[in-house]
Amino acid sequence: MMHLLQEALDEVRKTLRLHNGGIDLVSWDDGTGELVLAFTGTCAGCALSSVTLKKGVEVVLCERVPAIRKIRTVESHV
Repeated sequence: MMHLLQEALDEVRKTLRLHNGGIDLVSWDDGTGELVLAFTGTCAGCALSSVTLKKGVEVVLCERVPAIRKIRTVESHV
């Protein structure tokens, strides 16, 4: 599963890099299908990050990884 997630995230990252941004996988829960992500670079804290999540990131990831049931973001991670 992690391989599929990473491949899908790599596809998303290509677009985000055009704006000097990025996205990191924070956690994945096989049981609930919850994916936790953190925007990085210029995407972190951007006023349009919620739109990017809903209209871009979620569309690509859910299409490529049907096991995803919920995606949420966190401000920062270690």
